[in-house]
Amino acid sequence: MSALARTRSVALAVAWRSIHNAFTNPAFLLPSLLFPLFFFTAFAGGLSGLQDVPRFEFASGYTSFQFVFVCFQASVFGGVFTGFAIARDFESGFARRLLIAAPHRGGIVIGYMISAMVRAVFVLAVVFAVGLATGMRVDGSVGELLGLLALSLAASATTTLWASGIAMRLRTLQAGPVIQMPLFILLFLAPVYVPLDLVSGWVQDVARYNPVTALLEAGRGFISGEPTKVTISAACLMGMFALAAAWARGGLRSAERAG
Repeated sequence: MSALARTRSVALAVAWRSIHNAFTNPAFLLPSLLFPLFFFTAFAGGLSGLQDVPRFEFASGYTSFQFVFVCFQASVFGGVFTGFAIARDFESGFARRLLIAAPHRGGIVIGYMISAMVRAVFVLAVVFAVGLATGMRVDGSVGELLGLLALSLAASATTTLWASGIAMRLRTLQAGPVIQMPLFILLFLAPVYVPLDLVSGWVQDVARYNPVTALLEAGRGFISGEPTKVTISAACLMGMFALAAAWARGGLRSAERAG
């Protein structure tokens, strides 16, 4: 068996185990589903009056505007909770046994990344259905919606690499705050509630250089049928993915040295 085939075999085995654990244990799946639904209901419903603010220009409506943010938030949550699962596997001793048994350990990280993306697809499908049921407008084509999905899944993969790098270095569930806080800060220092032009003060200055801003604007362009900043958002994602992959590789090496 070639090295590529062995890596693929390890990745699929880890992915299947993680997906099975997530979908058969409500304690693992429900938080990653309920958090996006809560934020979608709170933001799209409770803050819908913001669409009447002067210069708020988004033809598809406030529900669609917030749905895009919730898409990326759900994808990020998927990566965060996968990081928790990795830390839990180290605490239980399973991850150490896996490191010993796996001939190509890079497949372990890939497997966790696949499982996070599968969970993200499920959560996004549920949130999308809830959005449609509550009157969300979708003015983009099928191809543009697939573009939004691709951005969301790429964000999920990138977040999983970040989370796995932390979890494999610390190897304890106490790493939870270290995993999630930087991601939460990135998310909420972007134009979450109103377009960037309506954000004021130092938050606007930070948001202009926040890569999440490009992702949100590209996603909102997809759902409204007016694609924008696609190249910039793709470049941001590729850069973040490359950095996160190097970070995850370093975490894997740290776990290997720890034995």
